[in-house]
Amino acid sequence: MTVAPTVVLLHGLARRAGALAGLGRALEAAGFATWAIDYPSRRRSIAACAAAVADELAAALPDRPLAAVTHSLGGIVWRHLGDPRLRWQRGVMLAPPNHGSAIAAALADRALYRWFYGPAGQELAAPAAWPPPPAPTLVIAGTRRRALVNPTSWVSGRVFAPGVEHDGTVAVDEARLPGLAGFSTVDATHTTIMNAPEVRAQVIAFLRTS
Repeated sequence: MTVAPTVVLLHGLARRAGALAGLGRALEAAGFATWAIDYPSRRRSIAACAAAVADELAAALPDRPLAAVTHSLGGIVWRHLGDPRLRWQRGVMLAPPNHGSAIAAALADRALYRWFYGPAGQELAAPAAWPPPPAPTLVIAGTRRRALVNPTSWVSGRVFAPGVEHDGTVAVDEARLPGLAGFSTVDATHTTIMNAPEVRAQVIAFLRTS
């Protein structure tokens, strides 16, 4: 009998696990166990965040099949979680800045940005050679450029050129990666993409694919 993976929920920069709570409830209603953690996204580098998550996961779910569902920076953290203690099967990345963030680059020299977003925010502004995802991956990118709930969308028009598809924070092309198991776009803004019914349906369908 195939055991369904436990779904690891990884929040974005300056967010907490509660940001993905609604998606977690939808996954549990679909039959998946979930696991989430608040990791120190504002205080540590991406690699250090991943190391902290890996240790917690290995202790909490030893030798369990795992899947990841991530938002924004959480996807980059997951790319750093190719730890031999962890048995990844699949992953879904929502609005991941896989090639860094033009918004972050535009704001990186500002003292308030550096203070609030910390080392990981600086890394998003100048991305390095991040590892590939540790399992087959679906990426879902948003295309709603303006939304009251997404503060960066208020200035995104100054950063992204006309005609560039983006979700107010991350451009569609910033989310793409070679070799993905799937890629789609939805009419959603960056901040709340995880709450879109279409996104939840795609996440559940992909995780059910053997």
